[in-house]
Amino acid sequence: MALKITKSTDPIKVDRLNMVIYSPPGLGKTSLAFTAEAPLLLDFDAGSHRAARRKDAVRVSDWSDVASINAEDLSPYKTVIMDTAGRALDALTVDIIRANPKHGRGGALTLQGYGELKARFIAFLKLLNSFGKDVVLIAHMDEQRNGDDVIERLDVQGGSKNEIYKAADAMGRLSMVNGKLLLRFSPSDAAFGKNPGQLEPLTVPHFSSPEFEGFLGSVIQRTKDRLNELSEEQQAAVEEQKWFKDTLPNVSDAEGINSLIGRASGGGVACKALLAARAKEIGLIFDKAKGEYVEGQKEAA
Repeated sequence: MALKITKSTDPIKVDRLNMVIYSPPGLGKTSLAFTAEAPLLLDFDAGSHRAARRKDAVRVSDWSDVASINAEDLSPYKTVIMDTAGRALDALTVDIIRANPKHGRGGALTLQGYGELKARFIAFLKLLNSFGKDVVLIAHMDEQRNGDDVIERLDVQGGSKNEIYKAADAMGRLSMVNGKLLLRFSPSDAAFGKNPGQLEPLTVPHFSSPEFEGFLGSVIQRTKDRLNELSEEQQAAVEEQKWFKDTLPNVSDAEGINSLIGRASGGGVACKALLAARAKEIGLIFDKAKGEYVEGQKEAA
């Protein structure tokens, strides 16, 4: 079977997203998650009843409650929320030890058990993704100290914490700053984050305001739009570079080179470098005073 290569000029359409939202308790993670588009909450934390503007939820007491989830179950929904990822892993841990007691010792997983936990959790995420749903993973924040510095991490057990980091397309943290609830995706020295949408810190509206409804859905859509925009920009840039590579060998004088200066500037650094290299090949130098290429062996004053 031939290797399926996605070329640099091929756009990669982003139509679903995995997003992690974490914070200390009590800041409204679940309420925020319910503002995603057509959400279904998998309530491992038994806290959905406390959420503002509560939507549909599955109260999960055992992993078997969600193990057989299928596309038909999720057909009315566009976003699946796991609340919390840590409690979901706890439920999965119990299921693993129950199925194979050798994977546990004293109620904790063995090394093999952790491998099973990681594999099954990632398989479950991929299953949800295969249904074409956005997935929001809610997590509590764990504060760790490094001297006087407080480091923010996800409160999630074992090696699966790293799998969540890797599976997340975007990762944001809720925090209260000067009386305002902020959602920030950019990483910092003290906190993890992923910000592919290049979003500025976002002020989360109060749950009683009309702007709160649909808030997270708009954040997810903005992130998708930005990723797709970058893909289109990359495609255009590569095509422009190809045009210069095909065209420049046929340009042999200063007039031809100078006619392309404006287009090269619009094409970015790579296109300007291609133009400069061709100018040098045919014996031209750039005259800074004139702002164009001229005949000569050394740079004009």
